[in-house]
Amino acid sequence: MNWPQKGALLSLLLAILALLLLAIAPLGWRAGWWHYRFAFSWLMTSSGILALAAAISALVSIVLGWSGLDQTAGAVAVVAMLLGAFLAFVPWQYNRTRYTVPRIHDITTDTENPPQFAAVLPARAAEQAASSAYEGRELARQQRAAYPDIEPLTLPLAAGEAFQRALEVARAMPGWTIVASDPGTGRIEASQASRWFRFIDDIVIRVSPIDSGSRVDMRSLSRQGRSDFGVNAARIRSYMSALKKRLA
Repeated sequence: MNWPQKGALLSLLLAILALLLLAIAPLGWRAGWWHYRFAFSWLMTSSGILALAAAISALVSIVLGWSGLDQTAGAVAVVAMLLGAFLAFVPWQYNRTRYTVPRIHDITTDTENPPQFAAVLPARAAEQAASSAYEGRELARQQRAAYPDIEPLTLPLAAGEAFQRALEVARAMPGWTIVASDPGTGRIEASQASRWFRFIDDIVIRVSPIDSGSRVDMRSLSRQGRSDFGVNAARIRSYMSALKKRLA
């Protein structure tokens, strides 16, 4: 076996190892083997480094040693390069997102009087989640600077009817689990788990009567971590957009 063929094989092995590290990162966190910070800081970082090494090694084998690669070795090198590039992109994208959004994890349409959680509190306590108490002015300032479009929705409907519409849309949101709904107080609570790490975020929707009809406020709060990678703001946008479409 010549050096280009060895390089192609080594590249594939590095890519497979990177894939394994990326796969076990969330599995170990969900199984309780390690903290999610270890998964992000060490396993995902190591996966990205190995993946980048795989992509570079495969590229070198293809560019400088193409004449020494048979059909099988050439295919191995191409697969390793593409797989390595993709696996290197995943942690890079996470890291890039982390630095382009503020390190906050509690987003609401009403920073002066945010909707309060009730039904999800036992589950948060069982998970030893972060406090659900709103952190106040500094958090509100950071949210306004990063997500100025997050605002309440005013509906030309009586509060009771608006509540039913809000609940119907909440039940239709992909991945949401409705925890409680109380027409008397106009409050809906739900939870949603992320696809990969299965981080759980809690959601509360408040429908209040106003002179022109009703006002819908929403709050989305992560259970773990300090930065939510912009997920909670995106969730509020998605729900409010779906509610607007439902009423159109």
